[in-house]
Amino acid sequence: MAVPSSFDQRSNGYSLQWAYWLARACDLAYKSREVIEEQARAWGFDQVRHHETRFTPPFPLQDTQAYTLAGDHVIITAFRGTEPAQIKDWLSDATTPPCPGPGGTGWVHHGFAEALDSIYPEVKDTLAELRTDGQKVYFTGHSLGGALAMLAGARMYLEEPRLAADGVYTYGQPRTCDQELAKVYNKGFADRMYRFVNNNDIVPQLPPEPPFTHVHALRYIDSAGRLHDSMPLLGGLADRARGMTADPLAPAGDGIRDHFMSNYIKVLEKNLS
Repeated sequence: MAVPSSFDQRSNGYSLQWAYWLARACDLAYKSREVIEEQARAWGFDQVRHHETRFTPPFPLQDTQAYTLAGDHVIITAFRGTEPAQIKDWLSDATTPPCPGPGGTGWVHHGFAEALDSIYPEVKDTLAELRTDGQKVYFTGHSLGGALAMLAGARMYLEEPRLAADGVYTYGQPRTCDQELAKVYNKGFADRMYRFVNNNDIVPQLPPEPPFTHVHALRYIDSAGRLHDSMPLLGGLADRARGMTADPLAPAGDGIRDHFMSNYIKVLEKNLS
């Protein structure tokens, strides 16, 4: 297996190559509109839509951003993330009350729900407009963007079944919802949700558990950069201990370093090659 040189839009189920390309799409979400559009053309996507809202939420974010690429065979919506230092206090705050989940199912982190609410109507309308020939739909995101991708998938599955996504891939996603919503999501997205965690990445360890938890389908990257279908039961804690610093949120700490989108791409390339 080798690092693919061109974007294959004919995805069918899970593959490491597809995980790599959606990781690239997550990284692209941090770029300018011009760079996104140029890369979309190079990847063979002929339509691009940008989604951005500015608002004053009860947490330190100024906007929510995403973009949608549409081709002949697949549509991808990638949600932009944010740096852990910008939201570490917010993610660590156990006093923030959750709010009702999609379709009234379970509960979700208030900040994630507010961020998605600000952009969801536009994303939904865009998918309804562009999905003209039965294309597969994928949501993806890194960090905060991973939480938004997962919640967007949940909302469409529970509220707009005709627009339900064919797959959701997230990288460094924080805990997003409670056990009730996670249970429903795990059933509805069996073999369609893949949550990548790079070793000591601090963001997937937040917000506190309980009340928040993760959905299934973990893809764990160990300290040597090897990809596993789950975290090893016996060696997981020992593996995470390797390289851990006293303060995982320190700028040079393992918890921050492992969260960088560029490092997710590097380890996926390593596993491909």
